Amino acid sequence: MSEIQWRKSSYSEQNEGNCVEVAQTPDATILLRESDEPHTVITTTPATLRALTRAVKAGRFDHLSR
Repeated sequence: MSEIQWRKSSYSEQNEGNCVEVAQTPDATILLRESDEPHTVITTTPATLRALTRAVKAGRFDHLSR
C-alpha cells in the first residue's frame, strides 16, 4: 500500500497548530485527523463528507459553538 498523503486546510495555517488534515485511500475512503492527535483517525465516505460539508456551510451546527 502506498503512503497516505495528508493535506491541511489553508485555513488551518492561520490558527497556529489547530489543524484538521484529510487524506483519501486508494479505495476512496476518506480519512480525517487532527494534527495534534495524528494516531486518532476518523474514516468516512466521500458522500458522507460532502453531506457534512454542506450542513456546516448551511449553518446547521452553529448552535453547537454558542
